[in-house]
Amino acid sequence: MAFSKLDDAKKIKNVLNRNGYNDILACNSASQVITAANENDGGIVLCGYRLPDMHYSELYGYLPREYQMLLVASPVRLQECTSGDILCLSMPFHIHELVNTIETMMLDLNRRQRRTRPLQKKRNEKEQRIIEDAKQLLMERNHLSEKEAHKYIQKLSMDSGNSLVETAEMILVSE
Repeated sequence: MAFSKLDDAKKIKNVLNRNGYNDILACNSASQVITAANENDGGIVLCGYRLPDMHYSELYGYLPREYQMLLVASPVRLQECTSGDILCLSMPFHIHELVNTIETMMLDLNRRQRRTRPLQKKRNEKEQRIIEDAKQLLMERNHLSEKEAHKYIQKLSMDSGNSLVETAEMILVSE
């Protein structure tokens, strides 16, 4: 959260705290926000139109892509916001408008983070060896290339609903 007047940031922080949002940093400069953003994995930057050291659009340009921005400003200032990636909230606002907007942004942020997380954890050596052995068996027995053998195991895995390792084990057992 970044506003040129730290008191404004603290007031909004208190409102959000009362509504269940506790992990909030109140800043009064863009440089503080950028430093904090680079130390964390993502989130929402709630800010005013102009900070002492930077305009909101410049700040947005420096944020890591895992961050969203909510611009709080007068209706006149919001007309100047042309970026479709920045959400805007017109002042004065009702508390429920702020909370609902933050909640919507958090749901979107969580959805994005789930989508970009690796789906599969790194396999250990034993699991990797099982997959390699199954591929080798398919390559020898069915005259497949390594790529074709891997695709075959993947397809069986998807069709059966089993993991790649479980499918590879079944191939090895059926030998």
